[in-house]
This record gives sequence, structure tokens and C-alpha cells, in this order.
Amino acid sequence: MKAGPDIARIAALIGDPARANILTALMSGRALTARELAQEAGVGASTASSHLNKLTQGGLVAVAQDGRHRYHRLAGPEVAHALETLMGLAAGRGHLRHQPGPKDMALRQARVCYNHLAGTAGTALFSSFVDRGWLDNSDGSLALSPDGTAAMIGFGIDMDGLSRGRAPVCRPCLDWSERRTHLAGSLGRALFAAFEARGWARRIPGSRAVEITPKGRAGLRDHFGARIRP
Repeated sequence: MKAGPDIARIAALIGDPARANILTALMSGRALTARELAQEAGVGASTASSHLNKLTQGGLVAVAQDGRHRYHRLAGPEVAHALETLMGLAAGRGHLRHQPGPKDMALRQARVCYNHLAGTAGTALFSSFVDRGWLDNSDGSLALSPDGTAAMIGFGIDMDGLSRGRAPVCRPCLDWSERRTHLAGSLGRALFAAFEARGWARRIPGSRAVEITPKGRAGLRDHFGARIRP
């Protein structure tokens, strides 16, 4: 057996349809119970528990205890990043499980990717940052330019706090539906939290889809030059 990372084990964990549905549900960034994840996966409670044990042992899912309840979430942003990349690969190869419907169109327009904005809205925001010279990729690593840092501070983002954190401030994430880049990292998370707080973005219950409100479309256009269609 060759030495090195065992990608076959990770692939086997993700490859089961029920476990793939569980992981996709956790891409919302919210912690969910085993019962909620059983419904998402379309399996019984005992089967979901078995799948969750395997995902936890494999390092893809983390569990937190709150009183009598156990909540499950993705083990970290790197897991979400890998899943989003695999979704893009599957979509690009035509491996779709059904024909797109209204719910799918909402996901393509705007959705939460673990903890940041994805879909058409997310890639439009990223493109605007690049066009304005706010993102610098000259040395191969994505970073805010001085103008970009000033713009984020002006918007109310605590850049000093983000820079002291362990997570990368800026991280490119390949969008599965657009097949272009949207912004992840601690800045992507902080921006989406700010959009929610300002009433620019609203999560659609029971879905990863996000509604960009009329106020949000105006704000994204005026502050960042990102034009989001209704």
C-alpha cells in the first residue's frame, strides 16, 4: 500500500447517498440533530445515527452536546470547501440527480455555503471586489489590497479581529453552480453576517437558499458595485 493521505476513505464516506445528503444539509452552517438529519437523508433514525458515527469518526462531522440534545455540524470550513468543489465537479460532468426546479433556481441565485454567500450573488460580489482592485492575487494567495481593507473597515468589518483569527481572512471557493469563485474565509463569513444583520439577506427556512432583499440589492450595488437581479 502506498504511503500518503487516504483519499479513498474520505471518498467512501462522502460517496454513500444518505451520507452525502447529511453533509449537504450541514452545508447551511447550522448545527442539526440526528432526527433532523434523518429527515434530510430520507432514512430512519437508527440508520442516520450509524451514518453520523461514521462521519464523526472520519473527521467530517463534529458533535456538540447541549443538555439532552446532540447537535451535528461540519468539522470545519475545509470540509465545506471540499464539498462545494465536489458539487462543482459533479455539475460540470452532468451528474445531476434531477431536473432543476424553482427551489434549485433559488439556490443558484443565492445560498449559504457553510457560512458565506454563494451562488450568483456570491460570485457577483467577488467579481466586483476584483474589478475594484480590492482583492490581490499577485503572489498566488488571495488577500485584501489596502483599498479593499479600507473599504471593509468603512463597511464596519473588524479587520483587526479577523487578522488575529486562525482562519484565513480571504479564501477563494469555487462555486458549484456558477463554476466561478466566491469569497470564503473569515471575511466571507463576516460579510454574510453583516448582510443578515442589515436585512440585506434572509435565509429561507428549511433550505440553504438565501433571499437577497430589495434593500440588499440596493446595498450591494451602492456599496460594492455588485448588481444582483431579482
